[in-house]
Amino acid sequence: MRLSLDMLQVVDAIDRKGSFAAAAAELHRVPSAITYSVRQLEEGLGISLFDRGGHRAVLTPAGRELLAEGRRLLRAAADLECRVQQVARGWEAELRIALDTIVGIDKMFGLIEEFYAEKTGTRIRFLHEVLGGTWDALASGRADLAIGAPGDAPAGRNYAIRPLGRAQLVFVAAPFHPICSAPQPLADEEIRSHRAVSVADTSRLLPPRTVGLLSGQDTLTVPSMEAKAAAHVAGLGVGFLPRWIADREALAGRLRILPVAAERAPVELVVAWRPGEEGKALRWIARRLEDPLVAAELLS
Repeated sequence: MRLSLDMLQVVDAIDRKGSFAAAAAELHRVPSAITYSVRQLEEGLGISLFDRGGHRAVLTPAGRELLAEGRRLLRAAADLECRVQQVARGWEAELRIALDTIVGIDKMFGLIEEFYAEKTGTRIRFLHEVLGGTWDALASGRADLAIGAPGDAPAGRNYAIRPLGRAQLVFVAAPFHPICSAPQPLADEEIRSHRAVSVADTSRLLPPRTVGLLSGQDTLTVPSMEAKAAAHVAGLGVGFLPRWIADREALAGRLRILPVAAERAPVELVVAWRPGEEGKALRWIARRLEDPLVAAELLS
């Protein structure tokens, strides 16, 4: 015999209410119908689900195992029902967000908590991308929404683009790194003589980008901005970091922020998506990111 959600609901109600009669009242059925359903299930499985010796219906060990797994199925079914209904109302089943590593993912959590409070049923999936990888994820269909993408969009396709803000990059090195004793502001020739730490572009289809590297400079390439910061702290190289990471590490005494002769202009960051494909979840998040306070929190 095959289990059904209806049978699992009956067993769940009996366990919670403590008796067949109370379960029948909750499920708006007559007690004989509840007894019949349980008997059918026990006969089909060849086991006893309840110990009927006392005043209260108590699950047998086999019954407890069935209900433990059964409740997971009931929750999954309820979640599926909710998500299907929400999709029918225009909410995406899943929203894939490509987040540039220049924006700390933890800074997104407050916004996502607000979104979950809406009880939309939409699942959120983050992709951590670097440089052109944010645009690549959008162009290839790996992501529905890009946050923190560098402002220069790739050619060949139209995108809906909204400004997010500017990210200031500053030059850093470990306090014990030799460059800290060089004349300041640091000239390009001095910087070129030391190894740089770079974050690898995550593009798969679009041409990869590099930022802040000097011609002929030795380079250590790492997969994320936090890994880049850790490499700087370890003294493995020098380079530029977003101000919010550099200030954090400098305050802790792990890095020094050094002036350079050729200052880097702030990076213009945007929010982007493919027009005509936006659902309610995408529009909700894009609209919240238009709030200057929300945007500033991501880049602070």
